[in-house]
Amino acid sequence: MLHTVSENRWSARLIHHFPPGQFGRYMVVGACNTIFAYSTYAGLTALLTPHIPYAYVFASLIAGLLNITFSFLNYKWFVFKTKGNYLREWSRCIVVYGGTALLSTAVLPVTVFFLRHFTPADRSAPYIAGAIQMGTGAIAGFLGHKNYSFAPVREGLENS
Repeated sequence: MLHTVSENRWSARLIHHFPPGQFGRYMVVGACNTIFAYSTYAGLTALLTPHIPYAYVFASLIAGLLNITFSFLNYKWFVFKTKGNYLREWSRCIVVYGGTALLSTAVLPVTVFFLRHFTPADRSAPYIAGAIQMGTGAIAGFLGHKNYSFAPVREGLENS
């Protein structure tokens, strides 16, 4: 009986972080953002590959900044529906996405290496690796945006 009560408290706390309408909008906007992000990454990879080595790394960094801004506006206007605070919320989105983007970019060459050496995907490895990297942060991103990027300003913390 105690085990069931503990499980119910844990699941209730978890569900509290995912309001049904808001999380549903997040998933729809997230799908749109993912399509835009992957298209930007793949397009830049294709554009840069003939000109520079490891073009996919540069494509990832350039696309990342564009994608953060695109995602920020979609989350602000359609998911969290906050008013004002553009610079504050955008800079917080940079923090939430920035760490993930840097880590993903650092892991990208390793993922490409493994795909090239352990699968038949040689030329397509950077594209597959990019898709894998993009698919890893939806829930963590939602929590980061909900609780940090678009969190209401608490009294006494306006300047943080």
